[in-house]
Amino acid sequence: MNENLILHLIQATLVLAMIIIIIELTIHIRRQKINIFQRFITGFWIGLVTDMLDTLGIGSFATTTTLFKLTKLNDDDTKLPGTMNAAHVIPVMVEAICFISAVKVEPLTLILMASASFFGALFGTRITKNWNERLVQLILGSLLIVAALIMAYRMLTNPGGGLSTTVHGLHGIWLVVGVVFNFTIGVLMTMGLGNYAPELIFFSLMGLSPAIAMPVMMLDAAMIMTASSTQFIKADRVNWTGYAGLVLGGVIGVLIAFKFLTSINIDTLKTLVIAIVIFTGVMLIRSSFVKKLDSHKITK
Repeated sequence: MNENLILHLIQATLVLAMIIIIIELTIHIRRQKINIFQRFITGFWIGLVTDMLDTLGIGSFATTTTLFKLTKLNDDDTKLPGTMNAAHVIPVMVEAICFISAVKVEPLTLILMASASFFGALFGTRITKNWNERLVQLILGSLLIVAALIMAYRMLTNPGGGLSTTVHGLHGIWLVVGVVFNFTIGVLMTMGLGNYAPELIFFSLMGLSPAIAMPVMMLDAAMIMTASSTQFIKADRVNWTGYAGLVLGGVIGVLIAFKFLTSINIDTLKTLVIAIVIFTGVMLIRSSFVKKLDSHKITK
């Protein structure tokens, strides 16, 4: 089957999933008589900022949580996961559709790695239920920083080179490694760890342009958030204040960041990836120490 046809089928599937989500949202909102336009402006700029950063590879959940607390848009922490999934699912689908069109990636790499991440997340809670979350954050954060430093060293010692822009996927044993890697990342996602930074650095260390990671990681997120947001909506675990603004601002933020990313050169992209990965690594290490301090307070 023609590669372009396969990619168009994936896009069509995402569009269909988006339509289904919108229909479910409309039915639920009308049935429950929910006003999704309350605090529209606040929701709009939060969606704009967080989904712009998400498209750049930084992720949206940590930034959304912070801005929710600053603006008090969400006053019920038990509804925080459901609210973020329901608010970001449509912008993330737009991300995936855009990057599948703009970034050439081999369908086999895209489908296998995205599926591996999805199944890792699906079974992740069973695998990680006895894992030490603080230790995992510390290890992953440290590994990301080391990997980013290796990438920076390569940039300094081989300026203008080092990453292929002509190869658009993984092959042979490296594709198997990629599938195993993404399954592991999917598992870690159930502990609240993001997939963006690890996948960006993985493709870079494989010698490929990190741009190839964009459609893979965004398709991962779109698949997982589609399944989870539907469940959160049915379970009434979504805070609807500012929802319309969050979604509209999010879609606009995606399109702005997409335009920026598709117009930068490979060296600028590599620098951006290094900054994102180091930032993510530092945040993970910081979170691990915060959890340690919190646990000490509880025991005292």
